[in-house]
Amino acid sequence: MGRISFSCLFPASWHFSLPSQILPRLLLPSFRQLLFIGLLLFLLGALYLFLVTGKLPGSWITKENNFHRHIARVTDMDRTDASNPDLNYGLVVDCGSSGSRVYVYCWPSHNGNPHELLDIRQMRDQNRKSVIMKIKPGISKLAQTPEKASDYIYPLLSFAAEHIPKNKHIETPLYILCTAGMRILPESQQEAILEDLRTDIPVHFNFLFSDSHVEVISGKQEGVYAWIGINFVLGKFDHARNDGEAVVEVNVPGSDQQERLVRKRTAGVLDMGGVSTQIAFEVPKTVSFASPEQEEVAKNLLAEFNLGCDAHRTDHVYRVYVSTFLGFGGNAARQKYEQSLVKSTTTRNKLFGQRIGETADSPLLDPCLPTDLQDQIGTHEQKLHVLGTGDFDQCRHVLQPFLNRTNETQTSLSGIFQPAIDYSNSQFYGFSEFYYCTEDVLRMGGDYNASKYAQAAKSYCATQWKTLRECFDSGLYASHADLHRLQYQCFKSAWMYEVLHSGFSFPPDYKNLKTAFLVYDKEVQWTLGAILFRTRFLPLRDIQQESLKGVHSHWRHSFSVVNNLYLLLVCFFIVVLSIILYVLRLRRIHRRSAQRCSPSSVPWLEDGLGSPTLPINL
Repeated sequence: MGRISFSCLFPASWHFSLPSQILPRLLLPSFRQLLFIGLLLFLLGALYLFLVTGKLPGSWITKENNFHRHIARVTDMDRTDASNPDLNYGLVVDCGSSGSRVYVYCWPSHNGNPHELLDIRQMRDQNRKSVIMKIKPGISKLAQTPEKASDYIYPLLSFAAEHIPKNKHIETPLYILCTAGMRILPESQQEAILEDLRTDIPVHFNFLFSDSHVEVISGKQEGVYAWIGINFVLGKFDHARNDGEAVVEVNVPGSDQQERLVRKRTAGVLDMGGVSTQIAFEVPKTVSFASPEQEEVAKNLLAEFNLGCDAHRTDHVYRVYVSTFLGFGGNAARQKYEQSLVKSTTTRNKLFGQRIGETADSPLLDPCLPTDLQDQIGTHEQKLHVLGTGDFDQCRHVLQPFLNRTNETQTSLSGIFQPAIDYSNSQFYGFSEFYYCTEDVLRMGGDYNASKYAQAAKSYCATQWKTLRECFDSGLYASHADLHRLQYQCFKSAWMYEVLHSGFSFPPDYKNLKTAFLVYDKEVQWTLGAILFRTRFLPLRDIQQESLKGVHSHWRHSFSVVNNLYLLLVCFFIVVLSIILYVLRLRRIHRRSAQRCSPSSVPWLEDGLGSPTLPINL
């Protein structure tokens, strides 16, 4: 009789053999086949779970497992993928005094965290250029023909419409915001222009546009928007703090209990243009006033707003001081200074019978021009010849009266209220003239050091104009400054220094001012802050939708993963149990066969003879 040995599959203690005629009764696959099938089932189950959850078995039950949809971040410099259905768009038209620009912004769906703002970026075309278009002149030139306002704005909106997917137009907010040029017009002329835009734009374009989306904004609003835009780019609204990062304790405005919280320190903004100068910074503490009159003035200079999407949350509530000083820009200050020189010199000449400045042979000495620079100031009727003496310290001294400072506490230029600044825990960025004065000629842009800046400016002012002109002609300043900058660098250096230290009261040893033209290699416009502020409630829609999806999705995925895991474990245990039962059955069969095949009943076993032929019918 043939025998099947299982010694190759089991330990020695399990060794047994089975007559071959018993095997057909089992009607079962071999042990190796069963083991192979079990292992195959286990591996297939593991692969299935990996494909469903995206995680290997070791991480199925870890706390990192979550099922929120991953949203790709829109980077600053990459071209915008307009085919991405998750992208949203927004438009801001800046109607300035000299022209109008349209800015196209985009952002992915909100990530569902109510503590975070929309991730808004400028849209970039296939060449990675910002989607911006400018036209001239300013819209205020249509004061006498307001019915042409929509025709004037049409090219800008057509340009933007070409870059935004058509199916997104209906949900793309459009804001048309007018600034300085429109502010100086009578209110009736302003309203006529705005009304033409409100009426005609919805006829030609399908953007999300309402009457409140077009307006003339105040200088205060423009300053707040600029402050928001810069701090957003700097990441100051992301409250997840890193070790060593500067923080500030804030008394939350509007809270009856004056709730206190600690968050990232925001950056203040200094901006000096040709005509005006502006300062904006967060006021973290409750402000006290020297008088009721000062408190009334402060109401027009302090802006309190919630930048977050939820009005009940206070982590994005800010109190910002914004003040704009007309006539305190670099060019306007020079003009006032020259007018003062002409007036005082003319009066003195009449009183004392002098002829100072009337000819080039008897020039008026001007400490605010480079040494030996000859210039003419005044009008044709009252023109004076001046000669630079290049004395930076004297220039600073003669400019101080033009700051219109007063002796009142908490005041700055022209006696305007200014809250106290915690200079030991603050940071400011200086733009426009603050940057040009430090960088174009002196090459000191970036971290500002008052003493080094003053020394460099003093040295420049004292340099002979002939030497400066030779440097200019040789191309030394070609990439940074023009001839006009060289002529008035001495004056503007002194004016910037006095505005900063005497006007705004920054101490000479202040170390946290950075002068800049770009923030993170890009020009930051106030329009970015405007769309951030005006779309601040849009995340609520995404958060609510995400919450509804999240409950559904979390239950579905959790149910799927948990049950698939249990199913896999059950399959595994069934396979193991089947193997054990199979082995036990084999052992029982072996014992029974051994009893039937004892020496008394099977004589050939005693002889050790094998029988090659077993009867088929038992």
